[in-house]
Amino acid sequence: MTTARRDTYTPETLLSVAVQVFNERGYDGTSMEHLSKAAGISKSSIYHHVSGKEELLRRAVSRALDGLFGILGEEHARVGRAVERLEYVTRRMVQVLISELPYVTLLLRVRGNTDTERWAMERRREFDHQVADLLKAAAADGDVRGDIEVRLATRLVFGMINSIAEWYRPGGRGMDDREVADAVTQLIFGGLRKED
Repeated sequence: MTTARRDTYTPETLLSVAVQVFNERGYDGTSMEHLSKAAGISKSSIYHHVSGKEELLRRAVSRALDGLFGILGEEHARVGRAVERLEYVTRRMVQVLISELPYVTLLLRVRGNTDTERWAMERRREFDHQVADLLKAAAADGDVRGDIEVRLATRLVFGMINSIAEWYRPGGRGMDDREVADAVTQLIFGGLRKED
């Protein structure tokens, strides 16, 4: 490894490599040795950028969580009928998942074995509850079917969206985030919206 490459290594490129290794090996199965080999730099060079692998995990899942929570602050997620806001949030969740695919994939795989993982799982639950509250509000407004239990519908919506992390490959079958978001939104709301 040349000094020039070490000098150009950034915290962002290190994070990208770490996320890839965490997703391949699992967080618990990844050592600093694995990270240094994948990055092509020494372990001491990694410690120049971060305190350890848990800091890398926290940065990675924070990036995913920031993307998801950012949706809830967008105007279309805050204004209008609950069902319209829910549809917007659903579409944007798909887009964020795809644009931040490795980071969201890692977030979906944390199991609560470390403080960072427990924190991430709690934040994810908080996000899920806010989306579930939108679905409840849409049901209370009479805009979604009353014969589907809200808790079950919420789990099915998240299940469909989160499954994208398992099969979507950028540049794969020619589908971009908009096409996937359109398909998911049509499937979910075609089944959820109350027929007139």
